[in-house]
Amino acid sequence: MATAKPSKRPPPRGDVAKTSGTALPPAATHEREPVAHVIARKLEEDVVLGRRHPRERLVEQDLCVAFDTHRGDIRLALFELEKRGIVERIPNRGAIVRDLKPREVSDIYNVREELEVMAVRILPFPVAPADIVRLEAVQREHSKAVDAGDLLAVFHSNVQFHRALFGLCGNACLIETIENLAQKVSGIRSYAYANPGALNEARQDHIAMIEALRHSRRDELIMLTRRHLKPAEQAYIRAYRQRFGDGAGT
Repeated sequence: MATAKPSKRPPPRGDVAKTSGTALPPAATHEREPVAHVIARKLEEDVVLGRRHPRERLVEQDLCVAFDTHRGDIRLALFELEKRGIVERIPNRGAIVRDLKPREVSDIYNVREELEVMAVRILPFPVAPADIVRLEAVQREHSKAVDAGDLLAVFHSNVQFHRALFGLCGNACLIETIENLAQKVSGIRSYAYANPGALNEARQDHIAMIEALRHSRRDELIMLTRRHLKPAEQAYIRAYRQRFGDGAGT
């Protein structure tokens, strides 16, 4: 297809999935979702999986062709990603994948660590057996994805696991803030995903977290929560400095 026609009706979600080259999560096929939301999710997945890199331009016309839609949907998707901190708009240049400096990443992770520790510190013990069963089910899906090397499924199941875990604290404001900060650094996950050993360590941490919840071991859960955040941050900062030098972190 040479050009995208502005008057063209937005395609159904199946068409978007086909043009972007990535299958939609199974639950997403049950009902139609606004095309801009689908595009935003697909672009975020591309960033998470390392298909799009920091400082890479997101050209509206190219995206119109790739997703077989019009500029209105593309602009809505980019606006949503800008709100999440994944995309940055540069005057006279348009949108780019946000380039997070090492200092910014460290600042975000320091705050994330304290907020996530707060969540596990206030969640009520004992945890209901049904909640343990739910976490185990999500973790089985995560473990299958790790074994299969399906990084997209690893990403989605990891998000679901932590959403379920921190959701146990019952503080809606805290839960929302944790999720917002996680979105801001979703683009650095590909650096940890490139290391199979790191993926297996994350899986083992999840399993240990479930056991700590099952036996009401709060101190152990806090330790695991702190440790679990480190590999992605460290992998990104190491790769960034190898590419751009130490001065890029200031």
